[in-house]
Amino acid sequence: MFLRRCSVESPSNCVPLSTLILHRLFSSNSNDDVQKVFGVLSSTSTPEQLKQSLKSTGVFLSNDIIDQVLKRVRFSHGNPSQTLEFFRYTGRRKGFYHTAFSLDTMLYILGRSRMFGHVWDLLIEARRKDQALITVRTVMVVLGRIAKVCSVRQTVESFRKFRKLVPDFDTNCFNALLRTLCQEKSMTDARNVYHSLKHGFRPNLQTFNILLSGWKTPQDADGFFKEMKEMGVTPDVVTYNSLVDVYCKGREIEKAYKLLDEMRDRDLSPDVITYTCIIGGLGLIGQPDKARNVLKEMKEYGCFPDVAAYNAAIRNFCITKRLGDAYGLVEEMVGKGFSPNATTYNLFFRVFYWSNDWQSSWNLYMRMMVEGCLPNTQSCMFLVRLFKRYEKVDMAMQLWGDMVEKGFGSYTLVSDVLFDLLCDMGKLGEAEKCFLEMVEKGQKPSNVSFRRIKVLMELANRHEALQSLTQKMAMFKRPLHHDQSTVSPIDTSGSLSTQCQLMMAK
Repeated sequence: MFLRRCSVESPSNCVPLSTLILHRLFSSNSNDDVQKVFGVLSSTSTPEQLKQSLKSTGVFLSNDIIDQVLKRVRFSHGNPSQTLEFFRYTGRRKGFYHTAFSLDTMLYILGRSRMFGHVWDLLIEARRKDQALITVRTVMVVLGRIAKVCSVRQTVESFRKFRKLVPDFDTNCFNALLRTLCQEKSMTDARNVYHSLKHGFRPNLQTFNILLSGWKTPQDADGFFKEMKEMGVTPDVVTYNSLVDVYCKGREIEKAYKLLDEMRDRDLSPDVITYTCIIGGLGLIGQPDKARNVLKEMKEYGCFPDVAAYNAAIRNFCITKRLGDAYGLVEEMVGKGFSPNATTYNLFFRVFYWSNDWQSSWNLYMRMMVEGCLPNTQSCMFLVRLFKRYEKVDMAMQLWGDMVEKGFGSYTLVSDVLFDLLCDMGKLGEAEKCFLEMVEKGQKPSNVSFRRIKVLMELANRHEALQSLTQKMAMFKRPLHHDQSTVSPIDTSGSLSTQCQLMMAK
């Protein structure tokens, strides 16, 4: 059956039965405790309520519990202010130290909400208590969030601030900056920063692999590859994969195949990433059948396809609207013991969206939920936009209900489309319900959506309900002295925003 769930049970006869029973027992208890604590974070609105509720649960807040709770908050887009209070409350216990994972997750949550003042405060607190918690991963997490709203110059200045925070401020930190610029800015920015700062560090293999991975044209990649060899840095499989990828995206497949031969001459075996790039490149030049054959050919070299490789081949057939062949590859993938992921489903959602096939989209979504594969934000956006186009209120509400219950997708992005649909259809009761559910999750509805609901409620003389919603929205307005860095985002003119200026002044 298409997209049925497949799982492989691991043999357990090598582990004592008592050990397995204890492991499952404690795992179950741990999951229950995580759910209790996460429920407290989701249902309380003040620090006092939080502390009292945490005490009443009777849960021992171990490092493992805290790690899992913060992870759940991150992926469910929970309330950042309340989560910070939880983090500090648990960290104030005598003799307790947070893990590096907890610190990085908390910093990510704050950075995503643009609470940069709290980010730097937390880093200073960590340095005083346990500087070893601040790692290269911490640098990447913080710079990644800063780079989204600040200029390259501000990002580099933030990087320099870490010199006083990170125990070993070395090439690994430099690489973290370059990776951030590649992901959040442009390769031109990363190249310029590399040339301006490289004399203060010692560029290594990872440095060049990061830079090579982001180039869009073969000419740029070739230039860096040449510099790499001139500096005596020996390329590895990752280096060649980056070059193969850029050649494939540039539709220069013959050059990509020559690189495969060069790899083998150097006793470097192409891996699944190498072949996945080839599959994608063949799709770009309109050869999906040849790309499917690569799945078979790679096995002859002792390399076996994974979900990403199958997804690349499925994408090629979806682009050409040969859904029968795409379904066949899904069946083959499942037969090999791989479970389709959200990316697999999105390939089909995209086809259904552009062909205005809401029924097939809904059927696929239902199958997805049965299989236990949670949609991601892209899946939700394909669906909710299609439901709005065809005024399918019931389907949109079920999607939203699943998001709230299971914690997947971006509430902010989906709610904007959902509120438009509900207001167009005059469904004020449903709009109010979704609004309140979103607020309970610590997520702020957009001002545009709120204004539209406000107008309709005024016309319907629902003044009490409107007053309640207005009070809910007021909860998200933080006073300037509370966290000055949460004000306006960077403007498009290139001038520094108040946010970035205040962040750097701390």
